Amino acid sequence: MPHSKYLDPQLADGLQLMQALTGDDDLTQDLPGARAAANARDERLLANMNLPESLAKSVETARASDGHDIEMRIAQPKGEGKKPLFFWIHGGGYVLGQAKQGDMFCSRAAALGCYAASVEYRLAPETAYPGPLEDCYEGLAHLLAHADALGIDANKVIIGGVSAGGGLCAGLALLIRDRGLCSPLGQVLIYPMIDDTNIAPASDALPDTHVWSRRYNQFGWQSYLGDLFGGDEIPIYAAPARAEDLSGLPPTYMPVGDLDLFLDENIAYAQKLTRAGVPTHFHIVPGAFHGFNGFVPEADVSKAINGEIFGFVEKLLAEAE
Repeated sequence: MPHSKYLDPQLADGLQLMQALTGDDDLTQDLPGARAAANARDERLLANMNLPESLAKSVETARASDGHDIEMRIAQPKGEGKKPLFFWIHGGGYVLGQAKQGDMFCSRAAALGCYAASVEYRLAPETAYPGPLEDCYEGLAHLLAHADALGIDANKVIIGGVSAGGGLCAGLALLIRDRGLCSPLGQVLIYPMIDDTNIAPASDALPDTHVWSRRYNQFGWQSYLGDLFGGDEIPIYAAPARAEDLSGLPPTYMPVGDLDLFLDENIAYAQKLTRAGVPTHFHIVPGAFHGFNGFVPEADVSKAINGEIFGFVEKLLAEAE
């Protein structure tokens, strides 16, 4: 579909800053350098967010079935009593990122009374599918298995993620449904990376914002899928856009900018969810590029979308009372 060429002026200023923080590292040529640059950018962005210090913060470690450790960054309000679980998955195209990226979202969730966990899943290409997704699943399963000791209300679970983390969250929701782990109250899919076929140049190609290009998208999917890449037997848990049956999934909130490479695949997924009877709140954001609300959180449009995200979370929690 045609895409808007309008770029929100407040986001344009932030885009220049984000590019300056990230530098010129090409992740397809120098992945370690790109990871270091992205992590340094995250540190500077988080340092400017003035996250609340009134929350109890810790690290919870799960032991995976194959013996490796899965760390989760925890934020929660101080005090006794069982709390709803907000389980967060960071982005980074399956090849970048760290659990610390989730500090803004987890702090907001903890301020609503949640036990908020951001999972440190293994990255591709060192660990291809299903490893990263299973890390998310086993991390969540650990929290639920130890819910009483951790002060978690296992009947009040909300899952969420951004970009590739949104893709992992969508896959996790399908995995939870099919394995019967729990019944989430809802899922937050922030411009999720869910379609492994969105890699070829198109006549309606988006403007190059240096955030996430089709070349990077191909690299991310190839790294994540490994030997499965390019085949017809891609599991729905790896690329949720391939799923035909989305019935039984939890209520969903999904925003995406109209300058985002993932716009079309997100529209298609929202339509599938709706047709499957899943209550779906889908918001196309004019003039917004991929990652806008994290890279430029002080922009009016970012504040509005982040407010919608946690308005959705708050509504789910209220309805569960």
